Formats: sequence, C-alpha cells, structure tokens
Amino acid sequence: MPTLDSFINDYYLEPLRSHEGYNVVNTVTYAIIAIAAVYLLYRYLKTKIEFNGRFVCGVLSFVLFGSTVRVVTDAIDSGVFKPVSPLHSLVLNSHIYDYGFLTASPGIYIVTAALLFISMAALYSMKKMEWLWLVGAALWLPHFLLLLPFMQYALYAVPVVLLAAVPAAIAYVYFKDKVITGIVAGHALDGAATFFVIDIFSRISGIQYGEQHVLASGIGTLGGTYFTFYLVKVLVSFAAAYFVMKEDMSADDKRYVALVLMIMGFAPGMRDVLRMMVGA
Repeated sequence: MPTLDSFINDYYLEPLRSHEGYNVVNTVTYAIIAIAAVYLLYRYLKTKIEFNGRFVCGVLSFVLFGSTVRVVTDAIDSGVFKPVSPLHSLVLNSHIYDYGFLTASPGIYIVTAALLFISMAALYSMKKMEWLWLVGAALWLPHFLLLLPFMQYALYAVPVVLLAAVPAAIAYVYFKDKVITGIVAGHALDGAATFFVIDIFSRISGIQYGEQHVLASGIGTLGGTYFTFYLVKVLVSFAAAYFVMKEDMSADDKRYVALVLMIMGFAPGMRDVLRMMVGA
C-alpha cells in the first residue's frame, strides 16, 4: 500500500523532475482544481468587471506572456538559449528561468494567474481596466525579445497559422462573433501546432517532439497521426462554440465561458508554436 508521500512523489513531483509531464492522476487533479478556480473566480469577478472583448484581449495577453516564459525555460533547458548578449548571460546566470515548478506546468499557470489578478486589482482601483492588455504586453515583450535571436525556424509557423486560420475563418462566418470564434481559433491552433510539430517538423528538423498530455497522446496514438488530434480539436471546439452561442446565458456569462475555453487552446498552442520556432 503506497504512502501519501510516495503517492505525491510518484504522480506529481517525479513527472515534473523527469520532464515526463502528465499522467491520468495529475491530469484529473489539475482539471478539478482548474474547474473549481474558474467557478469561484467568476462568482467573485462578475460583480466587478465587464467581460467584454477588450477584457478578453487583456487576459489573452497574459496567456501569451505565460506561454512565452515557458518557452524561455524550454530554450534554456534544451541548450538552445545561449549567452549571445549581456542580457542573455544575465538571464542564464540568474537561474530564474531554469526548469522547475514556477516555470513549468502547472506552476507557470499559477504565476501567470497571480500576475494577472494583481494587475487587475491595481487597474480596478485606478479605474483603468482597459489598460490590462498593455500590462500583459509589457510583461510579454521582453521575453519574446529574449527568444528572437534563436528563432531559426520562424517560417515553419506559417503552415501552423494557416491550419488554424481556416477553421477560425469558417467559425467567424458562421457565428459572427469574435469572442465565440476565439474558442475555435485557440483549439485549432493547439491542434495544428501539435500535428505539425510532431508529425512534420520533427522529421524536417531532426528534433524529436512528443505529446505530454494524456488525452492528446491517446488520440494521436490511436489515429496513427496527430492530424486526427487536429480534426478532433476543431470539431469539439465548434461544438463547444455552438453550445455557448445557443445556451440561454447572459452576454457576460457567454464571454467568460468562451474566454476559459479559448485559454485552454491558446496557452498550449502558442507555447508549441514558439517552441518550434526556436527549436527547443
């Protein structure tokens, strides 16, 4: 009979240390925590914030920041990140972005969320919530610039973006709503990036990539190609967008649900694209 300590180590700590990623136990645990957090946050925020398109863009700027920080860690961990400037040397010597709980999943989500809520609280008190995207962009840009010298595979992002853009364009024509369309766009990007990086880019570059998420790995393995995963993501996201659009909810409720769903697609999708661009 395993002890509590060994259970925590085997299913939560060791996958982080060994870079193995996710298993069924930690996936279910993180999902339950995320669902509870989403619900409690909405109950708290709905009386204080209008969930309009500008707020959605503000939150997504923080998602982009979190994904980019994660790729800085990937680049350092894989040896791609080099001391090409005094600033890059400083980052390497600081060890702030070394692979660990705060810069890998799920810690990076906690760090990003904490920065988002601190920024929201400050802007709310200043009555300047429309500046949220500027704060997110200001956090993101330095990390993107850190990666810029290593983006030798940047052109390979084009087919991924095109694969994501086609279903997103169809969704916009059908739903005629930018926020609802974001659900399809985010998950199409995630599916397209996973398919292209694992099935195509790995062969072109010689860099081997795999899928750490349990469900995605299962779909890709069963289908014999991660194009199956891409198709599943597109179809499921269309179904989710349709449900949100047709459900009898207030406009704020719909935007909040749509925001949560699109984050689940954009966060891993943007990370995968950026990681491929630097070859990490």
